[in-house]
Amino acid sequence: MDQRDFDISFPDSPAISEGSGKAAQAETDERLLDVYSQTVIDVVKQVGPSVVHVHVRHGDATRTQSARRSEGTGSGLVVTPDGYIVTNSHVVENATSVQISLPDGSSFQAETIGQDKATDLALLKVSPTANLPAARLGNSDQLQVGQIAIAIGNPYGFQNTVTAGVISALGRSLRSRTGRLIENVIQTDAALNPGNSGGPLADSNGRVIGINTAIIQHAQGICFAIPVNTVRWVVTLLLREGKVTRGFLGISGQTVPLPARVVRHFLLPQETGVYVVQVAEGSPADSAGLKEGDVIIRLGDNAIATVDDVHRLLTKETTGKKLAVVLLRDWTQRLEASVVPGRSPD
Repeated sequence: MDQRDFDISFPDSPAISEGSGKAAQAETDERLLDVYSQTVIDVVKQVGPSVVHVHVRHGDATRTQSARRSEGTGSGLVVTPDGYIVTNSHVVENATSVQISLPDGSSFQAETIGQDKATDLALLKVSPTANLPAARLGNSDQLQVGQIAIAIGNPYGFQNTVTAGVISALGRSLRSRTGRLIENVIQTDAALNPGNSGGPLADSNGRVIGINTAIIQHAQGICFAIPVNTVRWVVTLLLREGKVTRGFLGISGQTVPLPARVVRHFLLPQETGVYVVQVAEGSPADSAGLKEGDVIIRLGDNAIATVDDVHRLLTKETTGKKLAVVLLRDWTQRLEASVVPGRSPD
């Protein structure tokens, strides 16, 4: 009997399934890329019209009229239709004039309503002839590491430049160029450059989750934004009083998760607290016996879950008044003390 070689290909043969698998994977990758692209496009359409170019001038009144004047640029975000705009404090600090340019080409002279250097935020006001497109604000307390983050701004004067990335970390502390510690900031790898300062960081639904504030020089993919819930609080006070007056504890801190066993053991109503990173010598916190590594879980009559909770409580009304403070030490001790907030040096 003759032996013959038969070349038979079955539907489940490795050769065919491998080829089909590669084709299917390529099609899936293309669909995912289209979804990602469309997400970014939709966010830009929603948020882009609310992003403005901030142009500032600085003058020295002690010099002659021929003295050199310095200029700077940044970004801003329209937060109300009647012309209130949020930007960074360092963008407009010491400015003698501030001008706002909208994406449609129109320009307005702006007035600085107030600044809060402790959070690097400033509130501007223009008087437009028509309603401005205000951005939708999200909830930064619901953010998760890894979710999409989209930044829009005017780096080096290139208006409405878009970059995209993810949220790299939450609850960071960042020292500003003036030496002040800005707490509870968002870290993102969405590329930022000089001129992005004051522009929005948005989520995939087109809601603003932060105001871009800083980059790490000579590093790639390490950028920071002030969370939008902090922005809401600061803007409210700047509108009401023109400034943010704070009580002062003399600590720097960051939000941390509480171990589940600690929550159960001490019957705590929250799952996070404020970790004390540093205690200033001679400060009210130092006098009250707080130490580095303590975790604040209660201040006065209020449970403390985030750094924002501490900021909200340290108002001018609390200055000079005794407050009960409850803290965890070494995760094993629940301690109570009294602290008398001073007036913030800012």
